[in-house]
Amino acid sequence: MRAVQVPQAGGDFELVERDLPEPGEGEVRVTVQACGVCHSDMFAKEGVMGDATPFPIVPGHEIVGVVDALGAGVRGDWKPGDRVGVGWFGGACYHCESCRRGDFITCANGRIPGVTFDGGYADAVVVPADALARVPEELSAEEAAPLLCAGVTTFHALRSSVVRPGDRVAVMGIGGLGHLAIQFAARMGCEVVAISRGTAKADLAKQLGAHVHVDSQASDPGEALAAMGGATVIVATATDGGAISALVPGLAPRGQLIVVGAAETPLTIDAMSLIGPAAQVAGHPSGTSKDSEDTLNFSRITGVRPMIETMPLEKAAEAYAKMMANDARFRMVLTTGN
Repeated sequence: MRAVQVPQAGGDFELVERDLPEPGEGEVRVTVQACGVCHSDMFAKEGVMGDATPFPIVPGHEIVGVVDALGAGVRGDWKPGDRVGVGWFGGACYHCESCRRGDFITCANGRIPGVTFDGGYADAVVVPADALARVPEELSAEEAAPLLCAGVTTFHALRSSVVRPGDRVAVMGIGGLGHLAIQFAARMGCEVVAISRGTAKADLAKQLGAHVHVDSQASDPGEALAAMGGATVIVATATDGGAISALVPGLAPRGQLIVVGAAETPLTIDAMSLIGPAAQVAGHPSGTSKDSEDTLNFSRITGVRPMIETMPLEKAAEAYAKMMANDARFRMVLTTGN
């Protein structure tokens, strides 16, 4: 099979031929049809997680394809030909403290496709069966792929928050995560405020479902939200810690600032801005395979779709570079032709 691998931390992408992997105990082999290119693929490319990443590594954790082979001892009714997806959640250990409490996404020994084992920049991938999510027929492989990371992260963050239909939700950043968060919040029946620098994406934000656009260059977004009565939830998808911190005054009493973007600079927040309104700042990881499945089904029902650009597997390096340069609008997806 073809695979695009990184030979060592910081190395260049290599298109290579590998033997088709065989599924082991409790594992499933998936013929890959599409794989999203996520900013978190940088964890593998640059070796951010140290010894947890075995090199050479095949990146990719937004995988959609078809079950090809089952290993021994696979539980569930999975069978060859099933359309499946695999996201950031690559299986849990089921014996650590988090797993014993049923919180599998925070598993202390959780596996990540494309980071701790070979991922989806390839013709085939072997994954634990518990990492599989069923993909509805109504979604193409290319559309479904980004929903398995950017999608489940924002969808599950919103449904796990204090927000209810009719509440005000602000989304900071109209990019790969943000353009999906806006759609999900709008389809959940919320009043949506989109926040971005400048007015270039104002019309797009409203097309996606935002009711209001705030230009963070023209006004203080925290003050703007406060003037509206505050946001019950603010979803921060940007990578500027200072800009995220400035949103806290825009929270309604008992509101939540949910950080889903990996800020490259620290957040600095005044304690009294949290104590007085009983506000919260929280991080949110991705979601389990079942959460991914719920995200796909919600998208099928409500018409939420990612905005994507596709490239063939052979152009993985080009797709990754475009994503890292923030030139993608809004998610790059590799296709295999399988």
